[in-house]
Amino acid sequence: MRELVVNENDSGQRLDRFLCKAFPNLSQGIIRSSLRKNRIKVNSKRENADYRLIKNDVLRLYMDEFLIDKKHAFSYEIPRDLNIIYEDENLLILDKPVGLPVHEDNENSPDTLINRVLLYLQSKNEFAPENELSFRPSLCNRIDRNTGGIVIAAKNAESLRIISQKLKDRELTKLYLCAVHGAFAKDKKTDTITAELEKFPEQNKVKISHKKTQNSKTIKTAYRVIHGGEKHSLLEVNLLTGRTHQIRAHMAFIGHPLLGDGKYGKPSKEFKFQALYSYKLRFDFKTNAGILEYLKDREFEVKNIWFLEKYYEISRSVM
Repeated sequence: MRELVVNENDSGQRLDRFLCKAFPNLSQGIIRSSLRKNRIKVNSKRENADYRLIKNDVLRLYMDEFLIDKKHAFSYEIPRDLNIIYEDENLLILDKPVGLPVHEDNENSPDTLINRVLLYLQSKNEFAPENELSFRPSLCNRIDRNTGGIVIAAKNAESLRIISQKLKDRELTKLYLCAVHGAFAKDKKTDTITAELEKFPEQNKVKISHKKTQNSKTIKTAYRVIHGGEKHSLLEVNLLTGRTHQIRAHMAFIGHPLLGDGKYGKPSKEFKFQALYSYKLRFDFKTNAGILEYLKDREFEVKNIWFLEKYYEISRSVM
């Protein structure tokens, strides 16, 4: 029998997700089966998988054959570079560089944004893997490897829960800058466009159309032209829905693919990556944010965006 006592940092989590983090080899099937068979008890009582843990809850697990402790291993060859826009006791707001994945991907590189965050917090004695039962500082949002910009990291479970809910309820505004091919008509300098997006995971690609299909999801993208050249335009984009590759695919669909986007547009000599950056974040809380209420109406912005100088250079050259 294994006994666990829930600490403050782990309170608020679902029971099944807590157990998956504490014991990575446990599947949802094993957890649910064990709950039904009374092999997992909370405060000597049977609970459901979606039970929300409370500080000092006592978990007893009568399933030793399934339990393997989580291993916390970090490669200290991982670069320590971390561009921190803002930090407090609950979270970090980071400027992720282009080319760095947020989590391990198909290339399985240990150099990820989350691993850099964990090493940084270890160096400050704010995170000790050997003393943590389950919760590790986690990223609240993600962006593609080859897109740079703002990512939020939560230092505790409560902050992760709040930010995740606020993102879901659209009480945080994330604005992007992108440079695209083509000029916009005067009546299209500001617009909200709608379409249907369908994912094709085997190709790591999405398809946009106006026709709704069984597997498609509706997308909405708001944009405004910040600078219009003869052959290129600079846009600020607000994702009203957040789907895979939405900005890249949607802009290409309306005839304005991003500069440097070889997947949905065409390769560029001037741009190694797609000219897209998550550059501004606003905490537009409309409902109480608990321990993060102090962030209400705060705004954070990245000033140094890698493609802007090159964009203005090529725009001037063709005007």
